[in-house]
Amino acid sequence: MSRVCEITKKKPMSGHNVSHSEIKTKRRFLPNLQIVSFLSEILGTKVKLYVTSRGIKTVEANGGIDSYLLNTGNSKLTPEAKAIKARIQKCQAKKAAKK
Repeated sequence: MSRVCEITKKKPMSGHNVSHSEIKTKRRFLPNLQIVSFLSEILGTKVKLYVTSRGIKTVEANGGIDSYLLNTGNSKLTPEAKAIKARIQKCQAKKAAKK
């Protein structure tokens, strides 16, 4: 699993541990990733994503996973999020055709 947020695209950063004697050793700063199940109202199922805590707040502030993905451009989404967005659009088109 790569440690990348599927909403915000946050990745691990690199830096140094600095000791009292100021000896610097390499280290990685990892993002706070969580496995989250968002409820998609259009699909009627849960969608699992690896998301940072900031990504969870972003989705909730935009009114849920459906509205967030539909209102976000494809250039700002990861391939996994693009696939979910395509499924949502396809399901939305089917529902519109039935009416």
